[in-house]
Amino acid sequence: MCLNYPCNCKTDGTPCESCRMTAKDRETEEAQLSKNINTEGQARRTCEPEMNISSSGAAKECGRNWGWMLSGIICLNILMLGCALVSGSAYNNVDISSSDLQIFLIILLLLTSIWMIYYAIYTTKNENAVLYKDGHAGPVWLKGGLVVFGFLGILMDIFKIANYVGYLHCDSAVKVAFPVVQLIFILVQTYFMGMHAKDCAQLQKNITRCGLMLTLSTNLVLWMTAVTEESLHQTIIPDYPSNTTKISGRSLFIQKASYGSDKCHCSHTSCSMFKEAYYYLYPFNIEYSLFASAMAYVMWKNVGRVSDEHHHHNIKFHLRNVFLGPVTGFLLVIAGLATFIVYEMEMKKHNSNGKKDTFLMMHFVVNIVIVTLMSVTSVIGCVIYKVDHREHVSEKNPTRSLDVGLLVGASLGQFIISYFTIVAMVGTGAKSYLDGLNLAWAILMIIQLGLQNFFIVEGLHREPFHEIHPVSSVVANPYVLQPSKELGGFEEKDMDTKPSPVLTERNPHGHTVEHRSKLSWKRWVLKEVCAFLLLANVILWIMPAFGARPQFDHTTETKFYKFNMWAAVVNIGLPFGIFYRMHSVASLFEVYLTT
Repeated sequence: MCLNYPCNCKTDGTPCESCRMTAKDRETEEAQLSKNINTEGQARRTCEPEMNISSSGAAKECGRNWGWMLSGIICLNILMLGCALVSGSAYNNVDISSSDLQIFLIILLLLTSIWMIYYAIYTTKNENAVLYKDGHAGPVWLKGGLVVFGFLGILMDIFKIANYVGYLHCDSAVKVAFPVVQLIFILVQTYFMGMHAKDCAQLQKNITRCGLMLTLSTNLVLWMTAVTEESLHQTIIPDYPSNTTKISGRSLFIQKASYGSDKCHCSHTSCSMFKEAYYYLYPFNIEYSLFASAMAYVMWKNVGRVSDEHHHHNIKFHLRNVFLGPVTGFLLVIAGLATFIVYEMEMKKHNSNGKKDTFLMMHFVVNIVIVTLMSVTSVIGCVIYKVDHREHVSEKNPTRSLDVGLLVGASLGQFIISYFTIVAMVGTGAKSYLDGLNLAWAILMIIQLGLQNFFIVEGLHREPFHEIHPVSSVVANPYVLQPSKELGGFEEKDMDTKPSPVLTERNPHGHTVEHRSKLSWKRWVLKEVCAFLLLANVILWIMPAFGARPQFDHTTETKFYKFNMWAAVVNIGLPFGIFYRMHSVASLFEVYLTT
């Protein structure tokens, strides 16, 4: 029966219109119910693999965290043990000799070299070991610097071997074995970093992480050893206590030959020459260890990383339309080198204090001029960045993060020395003209470091300038000759750079002729700034790296803080300050290329 009226569907055998509609609705409802049941079943079935994928991802994440933790523990233990041995061997009254430290270093160098050889062979034989490459890691200039510093480090080891052979009859053979092993290590590591710096390892991830942390910690222990040896060569406390506060010159602090004692004499006459030669190669060996440590850290961060689709910009170095910055910087380097050589020669002589104060004043004035010019140049660069509307880099990259971290962290060493100097000068009243110059230099150094850090960090985080080359040829191309308004607005607003048109046409001989325009004024100014700051940082690296120690030649800080405390401040802060200058050179070169 229908809803409101009787029907004869059952008696006649023919369903009426209402009953036909009711049956149709019932069929539709049943079909919909069946569809819902099937959908729920499919959802239930698809949930199971998702749960399996989720559990598999959790297992992978757990394995990755375990590998990071284990490699970090290995690195920390090696660094702490190395730091203890280096500190113990630095003092004569501790029963840890330099031979004990070198045995530890030989073991580290051999283990690291064996692992790097194993990694190179394994990745060569297994094609799936490295499926991705980090385009930002290991740029050509960084590899080139590693090769140059490595070559000079090998030269230093050769001079050491030639020197220590003369002491074999009365000294430990470990002192000959160590430079031999280090020479082999530099060869293996330079090849390893040159071939595999961009690797994103996908197989044996935990072993690779531990191996890279072993490489990182080995290079850092070598760096600590070289820095300590260099510091002891420059600043050793006098044997007699009457001059611990009254310092008359650097001659009280220069250590005698640290290899071979008074009872052990060299068997050939060239020992002093080799000793003097490898002493001047120490700064390059120190920078080599730091370069290798940075590259090992980036490789460690890239283990298991799936590279994104962003391609590294193919940027070439050229000095086109850039003149003022390189020329001014080059003249600054020449002037700084000339005054530095004169200053070093006079400081090593036993002249009167008045004459030494004259050359110390010259050194202070030159540094004040350099730092002042760098501060002004950095301000100009920062102003250009304020009116530059290039977008900031959005993608995460371990290389850039490491560059910024090292730059800011290494600058703390020079900040510490400068602030200690300011306190000493203000505390003593800055009575002499040398005190006033030293105070001015410290204040200007703090300003320069802050401005340069801001300029470099801002430059590293900006997108590279993109040049658009409209082409004018015989065959008209409407997509090139008639750019859309939207594209033009995007270039003007976001790129904020005038395109550098390259007009191409065919000459009668069928060759292509290009007409290039000049750089936009913003790019030109930024390139001039980068070139000048790069060369200025070079001379500020050369002077302390090769022996300039005005902190000890000028005695006010030593009298104010006493020798032990001031020597600790300088010997801790100065190595970081030296590294900061070299790292600034590398970062400024990167900013120059992307500008």
